Amino acid sequence: MPRLGLRPRLLFVLLSFATLIAACRSPQIGEEIVITINADGTTRDISISAGSTVTQALQIAGILPGSMDRSEPPYYTILSAGDIVTLTRVEEVFETEEIVVPFERQIIRNETLTEGETRLVQAGVNGLEEVTYRRILEDKVEISKSEVKTLVIKEALPEIVMVGAQSSFTPFNIPGTIAYLAGGNAWIMEGSTANRRVIVSTGDLDGRIFTLSPNGEYLVFTRKSKKTADEEINTLWAVRTKNLDPKLISLQASNVVHFASWIPGTNSVAYSTVEPRNAAPGWQANNDLYRVSITGGSPRRLLSANSGGVYGWWGMSFAYSPSGVLAYSRPDGIGLVDQDGGYLKPLLEITPLNTHSDWAWIPPLAWGADGGSLYFVSHAPAQPPISSEESPYFDLSAASFSNEATVTLIRSTGMFAYPSVSPIDANGSEKNYQVAYLQSIFIEQSDTSRYRLLVMDRDGSNKKILFPPSDLNGIEPQTPVWAPGKIDGQEKDFIAVIYQGNLWLIDSGSSEAYQVTGDGLLSKIDWK
Repeated sequence: MPRLGLRPRLLFVLLSFATLIAACRSPQIGEEIVITINADGTTRDISISAGSTVTQALQIAGILPGSMDRSEPPYYTILSAGDIVTLTRVEEVFETEEIVVPFERQIIRNETLTEGETRLVQAGVNGLEEVTYRRILEDKVEISKSEVKTLVIKEALPEIVMVGAQSSFTPFNIPGTIAYLAGGNAWIMEGSTANRRVIVSTGDLDGRIFTLSPNGEYLVFTRKSKKTADEEINTLWAVRTKNLDPKLISLQASNVVHFASWIPGTNSVAYSTVEPRNAAPGWQANNDLYRVSITGGSPRRLLSANSGGVYGWWGMSFAYSPSGVLAYSRPDGIGLVDQDGGYLKPLLEITPLNTHSDWAWIPPLAWGADGGSLYFVSHAPAQPPISSEESPYFDLSAASFSNEATVTLIRSTGMFAYPSVSPIDANGSEKNYQVAYLQSIFIEQSDTSRYRLLVMDRDGSNKKILFPPSDLNGIEPQTPVWAPGKIDGQEKDFIAVIYQGNLWLIDSGSSEAYQVTGDGLLSKIDWK
């Protein structure tokens, strides 16, 4: 057989390779390819130009993707013959639903009722909320549901039931009126610690303000607001304690956090306000002062809003002397308020405490019974390297207006010493010229420490521990309250404090302590 020459054989190989390449080559631009699209519950095959993307293929098929729809493969993918495109329809749906909020049941132990007796103080009322949900659907099938907003349409009111609890504590005959806050309600004792009755049973007192008028006839207090916390924190009210069916009096004031007090010799109340905030601590102090009468009329401004000095965002407090002179206290100092001119007159600078937190320390302040001196807690320096603002030491001091002198009476009492001066009796005199105050158990941690109750003479001498004994836990920071007169006609001066949620009376002379209540619910007291 004749053999092919080299050149014809090479030509044959090249032709065969070219034929194979031609058979395997990809479609060229402009050529048609067929793909499959799954969308909206149907499957279809369509012809598209080679090199088209998923987006172009969907356009050719007349399918319009939504902004949330998802494609597999992604929209930007260039398709090849035989590819399958799956379009998933994604929907975002918002729905609202009204939900009934069941009321809670609160049980208050009441020692004025016999053991086992119950009494309904407030009927419970269910609340109502409007909840908005966000639902995500894929091809009409829900894959997620989340709550995005809750609107309180009606607050739930708790059912409050009093349950009798037999008291084993010996009753005392008492002068004046003791008011106390227990379980969100206001109670009073008159004549005897056994004679108790509720005067405000709304269950919503927040305890920020709780003060009796000098004659004990009215109680001023704050109630939690029914609005959201960023709209309104609380509202200011008064009630006449002598009425058997007390009626609440709105004082047309709200957002009262630090201060409200009776103005001596008047039927008016002074108060300071804050502005609610979402961020901690929940407000921005106005450092202002208003006056309002409980007999009616609009509030009148005594002091315009101001920055309040260092850490002024927290706020300031005030204190009236028996004659009506007004002192102020704020994180960086104490002074007097010119109530006619509406301005502050600084008396003493105090090194502000850097708490490194969302609260600020306001120096506790109290007038002497004759109005000639101020007792206050001052921030004492520490040894280096501790800075003055971070010092953990606090002293009890006094400023005299007669000789313009300031002296330190007791060192290292703690930041919450809360001095309280024994009162002048109805005859305008006083037998015991004493100051009650609190002493922190842990001196260098007085912000979290418990305290013990002490008394001293007003020059700082003869200090004595009264309560509780050293083998018991201390009391929570609070202002000790002196009795406005003698108990049972005895030549004794008593001080009232709250210990473990109960009212105790302590003899300032003998240190004898008497428990008055046993339900453990008290949070505030006053005695006038």
